[in-house]
Order: sequence, then structure tokens, then C-alpha cells
Amino acid sequence: MRALASLLLLVFSLVSPATAQEDGPAEAPEKLEIGISTDEIAISSDFRGADLTIFGAIEGYDPALLAQRKYDIVVALEGPKDNNTVRIKERVFGIWVNRRSMTFELVPESYSLSSTRDVETIADPAVLNGVGVGIQHIRLTPVGFVGDGSNLTEFRDAFRRLKESGGFYQRDPGGVQFISASLFKATVKLPANVPNGTHIVRAHLFRDGVFISEKALPLRVMKTGIEQMISTAAYDHSLAYGAFSVFLAALTGWLASVVFRKD
Repeated sequence: MRALASLLLLVFSLVSPATAQEDGPAEAPEKLEIGISTDEIAISSDFRGADLTIFGAIEGYDPALLAQRKYDIVVALEGPKDNNTVRIKERVFGIWVNRRSMTFELVPESYSLSSTRDVETIADPAVLNGVGVGIQHIRLTPVGFVGDGSNLTEFRDAFRRLKESGGFYQRDPGGVQFISASLFKATVKLPANVPNGTHIVRAHLFRDGVFISEKALPLRVMKTGIEQMISTAAYDHSLAYGAFSVFLAALTGWLASVVFRKD
């Protein structure tokens, strides 16, 4: 009897892990592959914005689901991240002054979005919030104490409104198009005032409202010519840059006084 019990225990120890593995969630067969038209964009003094083209393919797709248009793709170009402070003005004794402010931690300085259709119709808000896809679903985490949080929505809405009105945040529903069974092309826009630094191109694949996979590639945006020289001097040699600026301002003022002097 003891030998039989030991044998059964051995059998269960071998079978149970396999059964648990079979019962666990299976990995989705679909994968994304993307490529960009360039990995570096040079900004000169006459830069007026540009379009970036992204090509990609869905691997391991289900032909029946593809025919039913159950697959959706969202492509986003995220700029460098930094803390961003939003200030709200209030009228005090007839003068508009900054009274309240909130700083959000590490948010993209620019954000350009393209999708097969309106992002809000692709998946539930909870799914989009979890992935962080869409202007309304970018993670905006305040820095420091925010009290009871009652004004958090007000500051988040103000942040999005300022970014969109300034052209830093853009969206293009329908900007992603399938050019064959599984191949797609997307176009995202770089604003004229695109920030300098490393941007990230992110492509997200959804199947019938469920997030499946993501692919990301870096894109370097850099200033060239005199703009690059000034930017490098301002950040890397700030003391010398400040002294030279003061000297140049004083020299300009003296020259103006000489030229327009009345004898």
C-alpha cells in the first residue's frame, strides 16, 4: 500500500505542472514588425515640420479576423520626456496672475498619433489607459502633494488642451492604412517646433479591442548649423554663453547709441 501511494504521488508530481501550463493563458500568435523611413532628422533654421513614414507587417495573423477588420494598429511618435508644469491664472484685483500650478512627471514633450480609426473606438478606456495609448490616455502623474485630488482632472485637461493648441500633440484617425493583406503604412507628423533629442516610434496592435503586442524604434532629432552651435553653447558652456550674451547686448546698445547720436 505504501509503495502504491508513493507511485501515485510521483505520477501526480509529473502530470500537475504540465496541466497547469496548459491551463495558463496562451501567448498571442500575432507579432508586429516595423521600419521607419529614416532614423535621424536634421532641423535647420527653415524647418517647417515634416512627415515621418512607418512601414510594418503583422506576423502570425488570422486571415478570417483580418478579413473582418478585427485588427487595429496605433502608431505614436513620442518626444523626449520631461517634467511639465501647468499654471492656471486667476483674476486678482482686476489683474490675471498665476495662482495655482501642478507639475506632471516625465511626460512626452511632443506626441503625434496615427491609427486605423479613432482610438476611442478601438478599445475600452481601461485598456487604453493600461497601455498609455492616445492623447486622453497618456499617463499624467502629478509630482508632490495634490491634496484631495479634486482639481487633478482640471489640470490634466488644461495640459492636454495647451499641448494640442500649441501643435505639440497631434492625432490623425485613419493615418494608418493597410496596403496589402498584412502590410500597413502609417504617417506621423513632426511639428515645426519639435523638441530636440531622442524620440520613440511605438506601434501597437489590437485584436478586437484587446491589446496584443507592441514594437518600438528610436528616432533622433537634432539641430544643425548655427542653431546647433547656439544650443550646445547654452547647455554645455552656460557661464561663457551668459557672459557673451551680456557683452553682445552691451555692444549692440553702444553701437546703437553711436549710430543714432544727435550732434
